[in-house]
Amino acid sequence: MGPLDGVKVIEMVGVGPGPFAAMWLADMGAEVIRIGRPGARWNQTRGDVLNRGRRSLAVDLKRPGAAALVLRLVAQADALIEGFRPGVMERLSLGPEACQARNPRLVYGRVTGWGQDGPLAQRAGHDLTYLATTGILASIGAAERPVPPLNLLGDFGGGGMLLVAGILAALVERQRSGRGQVVDAAMTEGASLLAAMIWAYHGKGLWREAREQNLFDGGAPFYGTYRCADGKWLAVGAIEKEFWHLFLDRCSIADAELREAAHDRARWPEMRVRLAAILATRPRADWLAAAEDSDACIAPVLGFTEAPAAPQAAARGAFVEVAGVTQPAPAPRFSRTPGRVNSPPPTPGEHSRAILADWGFAAQEVEALEADGVVVQGDPAAQPSGRGPAA
Repeated sequence: MGPLDGVKVIEMVGVGPGPFAAMWLADMGAEVIRIGRPGARWNQTRGDVLNRGRRSLAVDLKRPGAAALVLRLVAQADALIEGFRPGVMERLSLGPEACQARNPRLVYGRVTGWGQDGPLAQRAGHDLTYLATTGILASIGAAERPVPPLNLLGDFGGGGMLLVAGILAALVERQRSGRGQVVDAAMTEGASLLAAMIWAYHGKGLWREAREQNLFDGGAPFYGTYRCADGKWLAVGAIEKEFWHLFLDRCSIADAELREAAHDRARWPEMRVRLAAILATRPRADWLAAAEDSDACIAPVLGFTEAPAAPQAAARGAFVEVAGVTQPAPAPRFSRTPGRVNSPPPTPGEHSRAILADWGFAAQEVEALEADGVVVQGDPAAQPSGRGPAA
């Protein structure tokens, strides 16, 4: 049983950070039920990794009686997760006030791009536009232009993981006070927090606004990626001088200027060009073999098809296969109560009847809710396309 065994969570189905937070809580043993619209198909297929480990209840939240149904579930829950624009849950009569009136111990987790208030709170956005306002996006990419860092920093690092941390902190505090509270996780603020070390460098005058001019942004010759003779990429992260010298020695790079001038910031551009020319003369495997079993701090840049088979990942079982889909295993590791993937992602409404029965609804009540169109039992065998809205 995972470390969160016994914790009950309601997830109001959304996209991005909310499902990620719910996935992590489920991986850690929490019972998480997904409440979504009947017939909703986007991002709700067997292959949608973010939805793994929990059951699905299809509820038409606009039907009379839907709010009362959800509040009855809320009365038994420890936490609720929602990622709608501010005010949406209130209009559904399921805002924090209504939910905590039913269950004062409820931790109500909210995740948005801009936060629950402020001049941009109601503005639409995505990871890229949120990051654009934090200073982070301006620091990532080639010198010529900023580059979107996938959607990892806003949606998942600054959003989903910050929401998880907030929910866990509120659950710990509840042990003292006996009361729940609202967790307001804004992706902009969470991403900014992730950049605390860069802000420290900036505050000390050690971080330049221009890209590829800094220690961690590809500006330094000893911290970047290089194309090898076979077209494959090698990551060099030998920041400390002892590791840098070890890298040069193990790879038989007898360039005195590289050895001595690589840490001279004024010569970084020149040194990057010199190292790039050298590493382009041999296949990546040659460089890796030369530095094998050493602290030279180099590694192959692997794609998604290669990463699960990497020796370290394979040895630790860092990836698992669920319903034919390779995906990251639960993390972090626990010595006594390990997390696990309990089930593949559900199809919408796949467990509607079972969830209501398990949460105390009588069979006649479930039948009435289905007859009124409030609840829909999905088809477990259904395989929706998973295609998103047209661009």
